[in-house]
Amino acid sequence: MLSAGVAVAGCLVASTLTTGQNPAPQGLPTSGQHHATPAASAPHSIIGPVYKRATHGANGIIFSCQDPTAAVECYSPSQIRAAYNITPVLNSGITGAGRTIVIVDAFGDPTVADDLNVFDTTFGLPAAKLNVIAPQGAPVFDPNNTDEVGWSGEIALDTQWAHAVAPDATIDLVVARSDEDADLVAATQYAVDHRLGDVISQSFGDAESCVPPTVAKAQHKVFVQATLEGITLIASSGDNGAAQLSCDGQSYLKSVSSPASDPLVLSVGGTHLTADASTGAYQGETAWNDTFGASGGGLSTTFREPLYQIGISGLHGRRGVPDVAYNGDVNGGVLTAWSQGMPANVGDIYIFGGTSAGSPQWAGVTALADQKVHGRLGWLNPALYLVAHTGVRRQTFHDVLTGNNTVTLTDANGNPQTVTGYSARRGWDAVTGLGSPNVQGLLALLPTAHNATRQAVGRYVRSAH
Repeated sequence: MLSAGVAVAGCLVASTLTTGQNPAPQGLPTSGQHHATPAASAPHSIIGPVYKRATHGANGIIFSCQDPTAAVECYSPSQIRAAYNITPVLNSGITGAGRTIVIVDAFGDPTVADDLNVFDTTFGLPAAKLNVIAPQGAPVFDPNNTDEVGWSGEIALDTQWAHAVAPDATIDLVVARSDEDADLVAATQYAVDHRLGDVISQSFGDAESCVPPTVAKAQHKVFVQATLEGITLIASSGDNGAAQLSCDGQSYLKSVSSPASDPLVLSVGGTHLTADASTGAYQGETAWNDTFGASGGGLSTTFREPLYQIGISGLHGRRGVPDVAYNGDVNGGVLTAWSQGMPANVGDIYIFGGTSAGSPQWAGVTALADQKVHGRLGWLNPALYLVAHTGVRRQTFHDVLTGNNTVTLTDANGNPQTVTGYSARRGWDAVTGLGSPNVQGLLALLPTAHNATRQAVGRYVRSAH
């Protein structure tokens, strides 16, 4: 293993398989996930890395996976910043300074600070301002527990890529004592009660019908509280396309993911991004759907069509997921320092993907927007839909027009199960939402759109309570 601070480290592809009804970290999709078999055993997220060692690149390429001819490609922070037009915003002095991003995860990661340092050193980023908070007591990390190791990868991804987008924002990592629904909601409640930050990122979820009713009620209540206090809520939409694991872990069902389906949450789907290998310049996107996973999306059976989605065809009166999208494919994933919670591994670099790569980065975008307006924008959904439906859409979003989230998975008995999903289309769709952001253009118009929707937002949130 290479030591911390070394520019070239092992470049590996991370993977997980969800095996139960606990919310699973959604940023570690499995190679061959469409053929994964759900287990009937304890509800844990299993990590099983499939790795590919990097070699020194040429012509300024640090990792071999940054070569466009590589079997599995990857992107660095500078490339993602260029692709989504974040660089001009940072160069203007909007860097997230004075804002705080809250990331809710489970179990903790004893090497999170070391991994952040490796990430910053490798990619030339400023040191991160990180606080780790365990409101239910600090869990004792077990490196032999694959569930906990998987969550440590989620923590590495979330903290580093929120930092990559908003490098001067403070990051408050709030750690739940387990990945049980109730514990994750309690961690979120703590963050809201203590007003820890301006935006909360949640990279986990399970099928709506698998969330216990009492927990679902408590979760929505804390989301109302957060929204009334001006806190933005963001969640990833899932990595199994239009499917979610059934509550008994035996099969799959057509479902959207909670908490992403709550109308007060900005739900983030996944794309396959194509960007220039040397400059990172945006070249195009399709809906993410390959052997690594697929963008979660569909229609809620719990929530009705919210005010900001009125007029969108095909919703049938239901809340549609996701709202927006971001790069999520492991093939074209993001380089992330991850030592699997073990100090001896500090210095390893992996390729990560999944829709949870997008949730913390959208949180970073929100921190940039908050700094620009010198305050909290809060609930973004109405303003984002307003911007997207105006004549300036091309200046603010990349509309993803190709692909779908139909998947074929294997149930616990080894039988293939096809879940028919949705197709990308012009405007909003249940695979990539409104599309991915052109951050410079979006931040130029978002404050005005937010002001235009503010009164309607207040009335809607109070009625939701």
